[in-house]
Amino acid sequence: MHIELPEKRYYSIGEVAKAFNVNTSLIRFWEKEFDALKPKKNAKGNRKFTPEDIKNLKLIYHLVKERGFTLEGAKTHLKEGKKDTLSNFEIISKLEDVKNQLLKIKEHL
Repeated sequence: MHIELPEKRYYSIGEVAKAFNVNTSLIRFWEKEFDALKPKKNAKGNRKFTPEDIKNLKLIYHLVKERGFTLEGAKTHLKEGKKDTLSNFEIISKLEDVKNQLLKIKEHL
């Protein structure tokens, strides 16, 4: 899955939900379920996600939505083999980026 977000320090929950094509309630639910997600909250309680949070969300989305893990399965998978999962996920995401760039080049030809 290719997520297109502008380069910023903080992202609102609406921007994140729109980029992942999910509801904001799902993002809030995952925040409660997964310890890796720790968005900053301002005085009003609005969540601001950092680029590190976006990376963690991509990994969680990949495990839950694309690979079909249950929430408990995704939690244990992240705890047990986080380095293996991260390296595989990084390779997959880099290959998807290359694929998207090649498709853009093909369209311009």
